[in-house]
Parts: sequence; structure tokens; C-alpha cells
Amino acid sequence: MTESSSAPGVRVRDLTVVYKTPAGELPALAGVSLTLAPGTITGLVGESGSGKSTLAFSLLNAVQPPGRRSAGSVEIDGIGDVSQLAGDDLRRVRGRQVGYVFQAAQNSLNPLKTIGKQLLDLGRSHEVADLPALVRDARALLGRMGLDGGRVLDSYQHELSGGMRQRVGIMLALVLNAHLVVLDEPTTALDMITQATILRIVQEVHRERGLTTLIVTHDMGVAAEVTDSIAVMYGGRVVEHGPTTAVLGSPRHPYTQGLIRAIPRLSGDIAEARALPGRPPTLGTMPAQGCVFRERCPERREICDSVDPAPVAVGDRRVACHAVEPAPASARVRKECA
Repeated sequence: MTESSSAPGVRVRDLTVVYKTPAGELPALAGVSLTLAPGTITGLVGESGSGKSTLAFSLLNAVQPPGRRSAGSVEIDGIGDVSQLAGDDLRRVRGRQVGYVFQAAQNSLNPLKTIGKQLLDLGRSHEVADLPALVRDARALLGRMGLDGGRVLDSYQHELSGGMRQRVGIMLALVLNAHLVVLDEPTTALDMITQATILRIVQEVHRERGLTTLIVTHDMGVAAEVTDSIAVMYGGRVVEHGPTTAVLGSPRHPYTQGLIRAIPRLSGDIAEARALPGRPPTLGTMPAQGCVFRERCPERREICDSVDPAPVAVGDRRVACHAVEPAPASARVRKECA
């Protein structure tokens, strides 16, 4: 996908988000660093509880109490450090510059208002001068997504199917011309035909509008279909990040390998699909030191019990694992100079 001059880059650096619990403040994100290149689609994958949605909400500075950012930054081109924004400055960024499509579309829509009235509320909150033009743009967007724009805008959310509500969410995230869009599980609970339609729409709109897009998903198939790069999360860390073809074709982290082995097969030996042993950690069971994946890892080493592996460059990606050899310094220098 081509980079757009208007598409922003995103740089998450050493981000730590903690939640207050009876046992004290526990980290849902622990020193996460991640870069979204301008004009690309990045997939954020991992099991439930890995920290994906917390990281996505951090792009909007929308982590709610009892959660809070305790360290790190989220820099977005043209905006600055979102984690430092508050009040009207933050409200102007949300929707206008950063669009968010929520996991359960019906939960982000007001059941007492038509979609059209909610659209007008959105326009007024961002001081849009030409509301009729906003409505025309919304109708055109919905039409691009295969919907009758006039009918949808006159409907309440309960009058729309799950796929239609998901497309309404995409429209609301794009209608103010946001250039960074976050989609949180955009295809969850949708049938295969609707899922394919949503993914096609995401790709087309991303390309036509010159977006930088983050797709949060637990589905490797979704990530394989539309993304340029994949970041794999586990226990509040990014354990592997690189080009989609490289990560799926030759995964380096044992957790990424386990996720891919667990994908059901449509052909061949069914026994080749194997579930990951054990369960992912929760806030209360996250180890205080060492590798968070060690209890489920077939490559466990003595150092894993005491030292949390730092992400290192391995070819064209970054991997956080003691069992993976980093790229030689000479190779890194050649790549940086190329």
C-alpha cells in the first residue's frame, strides 16, 4: 500500500498502563513500544486479555479508571503526545483526527436516537459548519459500503443488522476525515460473507482516503487478509512485530508459532492444528519478573525465570524472546545504511 502524505505515523514508546486492584496497581501494558508506519494497515493480534484493547484505547487517551497511564508516550504525527492531551484539546482529536470503530457496534450507538441524529450530534460537537454537507458525505460513505444511506440514517440501531451497525461505526469514524483509524475486532460475531465485505471495505477506504489503520483482532485469518504488518501481543507486551508475510510465513516467537499452529485447517491432517497449552495470564497472575510466556513455552530456559526479554531486531522484525538470536550488529548497520 502506498504511503500518503496526509497519513500520520504513530510511535508508542515505553507505554505502561496499570489498573488499580485490591492487590495494588497491576500492569495491563508493560513498557510497550510500537511504530505504525504512515499509510499502512497494522494488525494487533493475541488472545483475550493480552492488552490489545488497552493499547488501542491508549491511542485515544481513553483508558478509564481504575486504569491509568503510568509511563510512556503515544506520539501521532500532526497531533503530538496524545497522552498529554485533556479536555477540549482531546475531544477535538477524537473523531476529527483519530477515528475509532468499537468492538460491539451497538454499544457505541444511542438506542434512543436515529443514526442521522447521532451524526448531527457528532457534527455539532466538532463545530462542523456545514451540517447538510456532513449528511451528504455520510450517505455517500454508506452507499460505498453497499447500504441505502437515507434509510440507514433514518433508522434506530435495533433496526439494523450486526453487519450494518459495523458499517455505520466505520462511517462515523471516517465522516470527519480522520486519517488514523482504529478498528477493534471489526468482524467479531459476523457471518463469513459479511466479514469478507467488511474487510474489503476496510481495504478500499484505507487506500482511497490515505489512512493509517490499526486493526485489533484475535483472528489470524483477518490479519493475514488485510494487513501490511502484524504485532503479536501477550501479557501486556508486544512479543513479535514485523511484515505480515514474514510473521505468518516464518514466525520466530514461540507464542506466534503456537497461535498459527492453533488455526483450524480446511484440508490436510486435522491433528496438525494444536491448541496452546495452559491459559494466558490475568492481571492477578502475571509474573512479577521474567518472561510472561514461560509457563506455556516449549523453548523455556533458565534465564526466562528472572529476566523479561527485551525486543531485539531479528531480520525484518523485532522479537522479544531469549530463545531467538538477535541479528548481528554488522547486519543491522548494513540495513540502517541501505
